[in-house]
Amino acid sequence: MNDPVIVCDQLCVELGGMKVLQGLSLSVHEGDFLAVLGPNGGGKTTLLRVILGLEKPSSGTVTVFGEPPGHASNRIGYVPQRLFFDREFPISAWEVVMMGRLSSKKLMQRYDRDDRQKASEALDITGISALRNRRIGALSGGELQRVLIARALAGEPELLLLDEPREQHTIVLVTHDTGTIGRHVSRIACLNCTLDMHEKGSTLGRKTLDSLYRYPVDVVEHLDRNGGNKDEHQDHA
Repeated sequence: MNDPVIVCDQLCVELGGMKVLQGLSLSVHEGDFLAVLGPNGGGKTTLLRVILGLEKPSSGTVTVFGEPPGHASNRIGYVPQRLFFDREFPISAWEVVMMGRLSSKKLMQRYDRDDRQKASEALDITGISALRNRRIGALSGGELQRVLIARALAGEPELLLLDEPREQHTIVLVTHDTGTIGRHVSRIACLNCTLDMHEKGSTLGRKTLDSLYRYPVDVVEHLDRNGGNKDEHQDHA
């Protein structure tokens, strides 16, 4: 098995006197595509904030690339669920994507040919090269999300924390919508304050899903790349 990228051991987080994460233990290895599935308010965003070093655990430990969270930020690409900004701000999609190269630059250092090449490749990967000169205020929500993914990819991260699937990276995807979970997911973590792990080839039964979401769900079967059963996930009833 590849080296662990993220290790959480008995992680607990309390916010405003409320337990958001309780006794969470989780390992993400190099090359993994882990989908963290759970309802709104189940702790998914809090888990990402802990991994990024933006939230302190109440107890338990977390390491990212063998270091405390926040010590390897230049090795992580992060795409937030929402981005709040002034839509009239005069900045293009290309300029936003180029910001992904800043983590590798020294203060006041100019972009070079390699920076522009990596940004162009990121635009190609996300299928938005034609939008490079468009102002971000003129983009649709989906187009803006692709720009943010391209910005993350431009930094050549070893770990991606985002809500859209991409191959060739270690990825942690957090979502309440199982429709976003595609055939590339290698593991699923069901999170609603506590964690329930499911490896590839296992089945999420109705009892597990009802317990996770706490309301009736419909079970939908997904197939793996070879046409065999992969996992059963939920759709909202």
